[in-house]
Amino acid sequence: MKTKSLFLLIGLVVLCLSSCTEKKATTAFTVASYNLRQANHGDSIAGNGWGKRYPVIAQMVQFYDFDIFGTQECFLHQLENMKSSLPGYDYIGVGRDDGKKQGEHSAIFYRTDKFELMDHGDFWLSETPDVPSKGWDAALPRICSWGHFKFKETGFEFLFFNLHMDHIGKKARVESALLVQNKMKEFNSELPAILTGDFNVDQTHESYHALVSQGVLCDSYEKAEERFALNGTFNGFNPNTFTESRIDHVFLSPVFHVKEYGVLTDTYRSVKGEAEDAKVKDAPEELMVKTYEARVPSDHFPVMVKLEVSKE
Repeated sequence: MKTKSLFLLIGLVVLCLSSCTEKKATTAFTVASYNLRQANHGDSIAGNGWGKRYPVIAQMVQFYDFDIFGTQECFLHQLENMKSSLPGYDYIGVGRDDGKKQGEHSAIFYRTDKFELMDHGDFWLSETPDVPSKGWDAALPRICSWGHFKFKETGFEFLFFNLHMDHIGKKARVESALLVQNKMKEFNSELPAILTGDFNVDQTHESYHALVSQGVLCDSYEKAEERFALNGTFNGFNPNTFTESRIDHVFLSPVFHVKEYGVLTDTYRSVKGEAEDAKVKDAPEELMVKTYEARVPSDHFPVMVKLEVSKE
């Protein structure tokens, strides 16, 4: 009888521990926002051509293990280049010019082994969001792409929005900030949401305030448990610049816990002139060091955040 009672007690303890663990199941994943810069002839002439940059970008995505990330400015062929370089990823999003293939996209890439795409769509940042259009005082048509995702392992569901706000229209940026939050409520007010993008203003402007003052979204930078952000997010293809302005952001519902926030300032090297021997001190004679030029993969630095959310 004592043996049976002991086994019964052990079984109850195991069941209790299992139940407690299930209640506190944690979903963890890495989110990023990256303006990849649209492909153009001028950048190619200056040595920043897309063909040189996208293999570096793809390696960054894989090395830092982005699970889901918003991109800005890419044309369709750029998105296809990225997809072919990122096995296991797919993307959603349409061109802002015609709602199909034409113009820049605000595409969302995601790992197909981790996420199930439940629903998705696109809307324009304007008074007529259902059709290609410019809004308010904007200089260009601006689009927001969104997806409803389900985490395959834990069943956790969330909405993901990605956009590129106008670079001229001040009213357009504020109205766009309010529109996106209204869309979050319209699509599914019960689901937590993530918003990534190039917002074309930093943390001191009115449209930023419109995003964090409604009680819907928080700035991941402000919520982060740990930060590694030695620079702002715009570099103009110059690795030697510095700014405190963050114009690329990851906003999210308060339910998310931000473990880490980072601005990734990685560079790569390209040949400069004849790639002569560099004059370096205190190096062994067997070491060969050439004079190359530091370059950045885009005129923006990516923002990366590591998120957790517990399922009670």
